Amino acid sequence: MSAEEPLFRVVRGVPTAEELAALVGAVIVRSRPAAAPAPATASAWARSGRPAGANTWRSSGLPRPPR
Repeated sequence: MSAEEPLFRVVRGVPTAEELAALVGAVIVRSRPAAAPAPATASAWARSGRPAGANTWRSSGLPRPPR
């Protein structure tokens, strides 16, 4: 493909400048690689019910020293 050769052409109809701009915009958006969605973070409320560190679920049944 040379630099002079168009990437696409209209073979039927007479599109307006706005229609061609919309087509070019759609082609550009569709040709971009899809970005991976950001991982969902848990809310503070959900995190409050989770153990804080390693093996805390095991130690949760043990008696706690008084504060």
